[in-house]
Amino acid sequence: MKLKGLRWWVIALIALATVINYIDRQALPVLWPDIAEDLYPDKTADERKAIYAFISTLFIFSYAFGQAIFGKIFDKLGTRIGFTLSIGFWSIATALHAFARGIVTLSIFRSLLGVSEAGNWPGAAKANAEWFPTKERAFAQGLFNSGAAIGGIVAFPTIGLLSVYFSWNWIFILVGVTGLLWLIPWWILVKSPPKKHPWITDEEREYILTGQKNQDEDQDGEPDDGYNPETGKMLKHKESWGVILASAALDPIWWLFIFWIPIYLNEVYGMDVKSIGFYAWVPYVGAMIGAWFGGLLAQNRIKAGWTVNRTRKFIITLGCVIMLPFLLLMADPGGPETAVIYMAVILFGFQTAIGNVQTLPSDLFGGKTVGTLSGFAGMAAKLGAFGLTALVPWLTSGGNYTPAFVIGAALAIITMASVWILCPKIEPLKSKN
Repeated sequence: MKLKGLRWWVIALIALATVINYIDRQALPVLWPDIAEDLYPDKTADERKAIYAFISTLFIFSYAFGQAIFGKIFDKLGTRIGFTLSIGFWSIATALHAFARGIVTLSIFRSLLGVSEAGNWPGAAKANAEWFPTKERAFAQGLFNSGAAIGGIVAFPTIGLLSVYFSWNWIFILVGVTGLLWLIPWWILVKSPPKKHPWITDEEREYILTGQKNQDEDQDGEPDDGYNPETGKMLKHKESWGVILASAALDPIWWLFIFWIPIYLNEVYGMDVKSIGFYAWVPYVGAMIGAWFGGLLAQNRIKAGWTVNRTRKFIITLGCVIMLPFLLLMADPGGPETAVIYMAVILFGFQTAIGNVQTLPSDLFGGKTVGTLSGFAGMAAKLGAFGLTALVPWLTSGGNYTPAFVIGAALAIITMASVWILCPKIEPLKSKN
């Protein structure tokens, strides 16, 4: 049996995994008012926010190290087994949230979720490098990233609706089971990489492999494994640090909204779970459109003859410039309708930039190193998010979120500087020996 366009089936399935990933992680923020009322009835609003921040920082901290761990797992075991391990464990961890009885058990289950969910990103970067030619990678990454936005769009109203009929405990079990069901089509469809997959057409295999020109280390005109240094040598390249620092600066902006949109709407506008479900999905529409826009724009510019270097830098810069004014406008957005629209523009800019940042490892190195560098960049990104999340309760004391948004604007500037200064020319790297 041959399946046309197999690479698009693969990335669509990974995007679906990302939708599930975000439904799983957003269940806690959306349900937090009910969970806090059940588990911490005697705590004040600020005390509950501090508990939520503590649990969230543990999640990010675990997520950070999970990225590095799973980066190595994907490079060693491949995408098929890597995704199976990641989504299998995170689905079980999600279901375990139903049995939390306090801060200790909730923290343990949240940490398990963080470690296992982290595999989704280095795994997607590696699958992208395996299954797509260079000119299509940013668009494929955009499709994958749109899964995060779609997950947010779906999660808020879905969980809000489920909360009418089920307790928060049962909701965690239901979303956990959904991830386990995903494993069935994944195990059937993704039998091997494109070089050896029995269902791929000869034309598509040739198109993918000949389009991976950044994996022609010996310059003989034939695709090969490319430049795949050991970790120590990889980190001696300043371009690797450009990717790592850009990720560390950019990603906290996303997590600022991922974790705090529901809490912000609850604290600033007094919304309950059902009202949050009505409003909080709007910013993710901007994120979804931004993911598609950034990928399509990159594909269009490369087809028009732009170099990968010019394309990546232009689109990353564009995304950051879009975010900057609206992060500052969030200091006084007025009503909740305006606030969520501003958030939508910010997340549009973020997704425009992040898809191109995440393709940088495959622009610079061969396929056997992509997962490792993506894992390190992901770990740095989550440590940056960890730091900002830990500061939010202090920064937003009394319900004033302006300092957090100003820091977000500064991080957008640092992202641009990291790419322009440390990645003077984005192209396949070669050994320094």
